[in-house]
Amino acid sequence: MTAEPKKRINYFYDHALGIFTHGTNHPMKPFRVRMTHNLVMNYGLCKKMEIFRPKPSTIDELTQFHTDDYINFLGKVTPSNMETCIKDCTRFNVGDDCPAFDGLLEYCRRATGGSLEGAARLNQGLCDIAVNWAGGLHHAKKQEASGFCYVNDIVVAILELLRYHKRVLYIDIDIHHGDGVEEAFYTTDRVMTLSFHNFGEYFPGTGDIHDIGIGKGKYYSVNFPLREGVDDMTYKSVFEPVVSHVVEWYKPSVIVLQCGADSLSGDRLGCFNLSSKGHADCVRFVKKFNIPMLVLGGGGYTIRNVSRAWAYETAVVIGQEIGPELPPNNSDNDYFGPEYTLDVHPSNMENKNTREYLEKIMITIFENLDRSRHAPSVQIQGSVHFLIIA
Repeated sequence: MTAEPKKRINYFYDHALGIFTHGTNHPMKPFRVRMTHNLVMNYGLCKKMEIFRPKPSTIDELTQFHTDDYINFLGKVTPSNMETCIKDCTRFNVGDDCPAFDGLLEYCRRATGGSLEGAARLNQGLCDIAVNWAGGLHHAKKQEASGFCYVNDIVVAILELLRYHKRVLYIDIDIHHGDGVEEAFYTTDRVMTLSFHNFGEYFPGTGDIHDIGIGKGKYYSVNFPLREGVDDMTYKSVFEPVVSHVVEWYKPSVIVLQCGADSLSGDRLGCFNLSSKGHADCVRFVKKFNIPMLVLGGGGYTIRNVSRAWAYETAVVIGQEIGPELPPNNSDNDYFGPEYTLDVHPSNMENKNTREYLEKIMITIFENLDRSRHAPSVQIQGSVHFLIIA
C-alpha cells in the first residue's frame, strides 16, 4: 500500500426511500438509511463530500441484468392484487420473505439509482469513492427475489463498471453469503467475488469454501465461511491477509465493498460479534489500497446499530474521527438509548471459530488463488503459519 492521498468522495442519498415499508413486522426497514443520513448530516460529514440525490434507475438499466418479465411483474404486483397472481408470485419468489408492498418497483429503482450513478461517476474519474448506503442488496437473482432483495443493484453497478474496467473486485462483509452477485459472475474472470459470511444451517445456505466458480470463472469466486461468534480480532486476522492476497493476485482497477451491518453484534437476525469499530476497520483497510471504490450498504436489522455503524464508516471514508458522543441535535436520538453513544459494542458470546479451522480455510483459499490465471507462478509449500486470533 502507498501513502493515502486525499480522496474525492461522492455520497448518494434519496430521502424518499425512508417512506417505503416492507410491512410492520418485516425485519427490513428502509428507514435505517434515513437514520444514517441524519447522523451523517448532524456530525457535519457533508462538508467533506459531494452529496447527490441520484436519479432512479430506468427499466432498461435494470434489465441489463434482470429479465423483462420479472421487472414488469415487480411493477404490477401490489398487496391488493397478490391473490390474483399467485402463480407469478411463486415463480418470482415474491411472498413471505420478499413481500409485495406499495411502490415496490419505485423503491428498487431508487435504491439502485445511487449504486449505478456512483459506478458511472467512478468510471468518469469524477470521484475516488462513491457511497450508497441504500444499495448492497446482494441476494436478488436474475428473475427471482431473495432474502429481502428484489433488484440486485450490485450486479447492475458492476456491469456499468465493466464498461471501463477490465477487472472488478467485489468484497462482501454481510453476515449472509453474497450469493446473487457470485451467481451472476460465476463463469467470468472479469469479476472476482470475495465473501466473508456465516455458513452452515443459515440463509442462503451457499458460500462453501469449495464454491470457486466454473469455466473462465474458476478460482474467481472466493468464499470464507465463518462460524458463529466471530469477534473483531478474529475477523481482522483473516480479513486483512485474504484481502491483501486477493488484491495482489487479481490487481483490480476498482473495488465494490458491500458493508452489510447484520454482521454486527446484537443484530436481530445475525450471530456474529463484531463491534462497529471492527466492522469499520474492514472499510478502513480496503480504502488504504488507494483503488477507486464503490461502498454499499446491505443487510442489518437492528436499525439503531446499522445507522450508527454506517455513519461511522462514512467518517472513515472521508478520514474524519467522530463520536463517541452522538450529535445533540440529531432528531433520531431517542432510538439510541440507553447509552446514547455512537459505538456498537460486542457481547460475551462464544467465538466458535477455532485457530485450526481458520488456518485450514486460509490455506485452501491461497492454494486456489495460486491456480488463478492472474497469479504469479508461486506455490505455497510446506507449513504455513498465520497470526490468527480465535
